[in-house]
Amino acid sequence: MSSPVSCWCSSGDSAWHRCCSCAAVFITGGSRGIGARTARAFAAQGAKVCVVGRDPQALAAVIADITGEGGTAISTVADVTDPAAVGDARRQAESRLGPVDVLAAFAGGQGFPVPSVELTEQRWREVIDSDLTSVFLTIQAFLPGMLERGSGSIITMSSAAGRQPSQANLAYGVANAGVVMLTRHLATEVAPRGIRVNCIAPSAILTETTGARMPAAVQAKVAAMHPLGRMGTPDDVAHTALFLASEAASWLTGLTIDVAGGRVTN
Repeated sequence: MSSPVSCWCSSGDSAWHRCCSCAAVFITGGSRGIGARTARAFAAQGAKVCVVGRDPQALAAVIADITGEGGTAISTVADVTDPAAVGDARRQAESRLGPVDVLAAFAGGQGFPVPSVELTEQRWREVIDSDLTSVFLTIQAFLPGMLERGSGSIITMSSAAGRQPSQANLAYGVANAGVVMLTRHLATEVAPRGIRVNCIAPSAILTETTGARMPAAVQAKVAAMHPLGRMGTPDDVAHTALFLASEAASWLTGLTIDVAGGRVTN
């Protein structure tokens, strides 16, 4: 079982608790890695969490961790590139947890390097759907309810590869740059209706999958490329999501936060 997440907003008098304790949170890409850790972080602060992914066993493990620590969480299996599946997931979540207050559209991650000359049309479409269209479809499912209620916080997930050229494939970079613009455009559009939309763009995050695939020597080399001298952790991203959803960020919208250890090029 994972240890409970502690963070800057862990006290009972924090802006997080005043604003979002018992909030309903819907997180896509929650089977493992950043999404799973973010789900645990929200639940540790008293939120009711719906975790969405495509791996039932991995989802079950996340839910077991959360409920084992006394949190409230449910899961639903869905392909978030399918609008019907996203709609079904929304209905399941809201029927059990109530209207969703915080939407974290974190599904994606198709950045495996491929030379652009070898990138097929099929693969291009798959990556765009996975990393950009899925964000649009997820927001599209929840935005009408938020507009009706006049409140809500939406957090999207981009990548350092969407902020500057990288070794990731071209489609991944383009898709994640698109998430940044989707965030800025939508934030401006819905701000008068009481909804905030912000984005997180992580750099090299040491997830379980990354750790298993990346030799220690390569990890050290990547860490040295960041001014803070280490790779990021899923907790680094989770804590940023907590902040963006909290009352402490109530005057922030349209923002992209580079969770990148100081390695940022504007």
